[in-house]
Amino acid sequence: MILPIVGYGDPVLRKVCEPISQDYPHLKQIIADMYETMYNAYGVGLAAPQVGLGIRLFVIDTKPFGEDDDLSSEEQTELKSFRKTFINAQMLKEEGEEWGFNEGCLSIPEVREDVYRHEKITIEYYDEDFNKHTDVFDGLIARVIQHEYDHIEGILFTDKISTLKKQLIKKKLQNIMEGKARPDYKMKFAAPKKGR
Repeated sequence: MILPIVGYGDPVLRKVCEPISQDYPHLKQIIADMYETMYNAYGVGLAAPQVGLGIRLFVIDTKPFGEDDDLSSEEQTELKSFRKTFINAQMLKEEGEEWGFNEGCLSIPEVREDVYRHEKITIEYYDEDFNKHTDVFDGLIARVIQHEYDHIEGILFTDKISTLKKQLIKKKLQNIMEGKARPDYKMKFAAPKKGR
């Protein structure tokens, strides 16, 4: 089932999310719905708070990045096959050079900015079958994980840009909060304009 994506300004996006247990109600269905919602919106990652749930869960599928001809065939293959569910994730280490990449977010449509993140991470998490993993990721995969991990910590990519850039996008963010954004996927806005 395709769920509405929560828009910028909703308090759930600012919550530090709660860990969950294996018997969390309808967990398998929630995960399936999150993948379906993400694919419907042409995203590469989606975190539970973006569908209104304050739990430590996010899903990632970097296949669209694998279409980039500027990448080596090895990188393309890795990105095309990376699809993972992260439950109760804990970032253990972020290391290496910080590098910039133009990021966007399904909860903040029509806004893209360069964000600097570490090139390599070590993260501990459970998969959808509650098997525990500790993995090291780098490059674009690490970046997508860091973006989604921020969501379960109540952090948005717009928090990581300069004060000047924040000023420049202020009106766009206000429009999203008021429900004036028009993405081609279902959204739930924080404070829709009266008379709708």
